[in-house]
Amino acid sequence: MNTAQMARRMGVSQPSIVGLEQSEEKETIQLATLRRAAEALDCTLVYGLVPNKPLGVTVRERARALLLRRRQPVEHTMLLEDQRVEDSITDAEVEDAIRDTSPRVFWD
Repeated sequence: MNTAQMARRMGVSQPSIVGLEQSEEKETIQLATLRRAAEALDCTLVYGLVPNKPLGVTVRERARALLLRRRQPVEHTMLLEDQRVEDSITDAEVEDAIRDTSPRVFWD
């Protein structure tokens, strides 16, 4: 379909379609404009965020990071006393943190 045909379907001028294509290319197109274009093509606009990893994996990573952040002040104090804290965090500690901590805290 050319720009003139699309313009007729959307009820706009041909230069408007060129502008639409340019804004799409620049990633500045508005959702309302995309929705109108979809309707003109007898399509449904689907807008969504698709996670790169399963949610469970992300939550465990965030819980592990939280535990590491919480451990830093203790590690510093222990080093001053010439003692050492375990470097690793166990899966059990991560699971405990997930169970005992508000999920909102993981995103701080």
